Amino acid sequence: MTFDKHVLAVAWSYNYQTAHPLTIELAQTLACSLILSRIDYCNAVLHGTPSGTIHKLQCVQNNNATRIVHQAPRRSHVVCLLLKELHWLPVEQRISYKLAMQTFKIWQTSALAYLSRHITARSGTRSLPSSLLDAPFRRTDIVKRSFNCAAPTTWNSLPPHVVNFYTFSLFKSNLKLTCLILYRAS
Repeated sequence: MTFDKHVLAVAWSYNYQTAHPLTIELAQTLACSLILSRIDYCNAVLHGTPSGTIHKLQCVQNNNATRIVHQAPRRSHVVCLLLKELHWLPVEQRISYKLAMQTFKIWQTSALAYLSRHITARSGTRSLPSSLLDAPFRRTDIVKRSFNCAAPTTWNSLPPHVVNFYTFSLFKSNLKLTCLILYRAS
């Protein structure tokens, strides 16, 4: 269950070239609406898939989205610099970002109540409440990719200064900033 058919459908459906010069703002809007929205659609189910599958979507983001915005030639080798300049996360980090956002909504608000039964707090030994979630032990890789395993694993991997925010807007901005810092460090 690698979602190869879905990833190939996304990868093959994008081969955009712009004939007329666009402003940066218009090109970003075009890239986000045509390409990034399709990459982000249901990408949380891709958590834990093989790196080859993720790489295909990363190529779509690199070859199409960044080149539409900067109107770079097809064989341009400055894609990583373009991604960093646009403050776009790589596909694998976009998946983790989306999982962390969904987990926050479940954990801190009453939104997505049907998923709240899959998220439980880790019982702490101290008197302070724990911000970690209980990740159930699973043997197979397919089960580890399920939401009730992937969400706590992603949440627990976040730094404490990110998970301790109680407002959605502060959490979202700090999560994005942390992901960008981690991406730039790599």
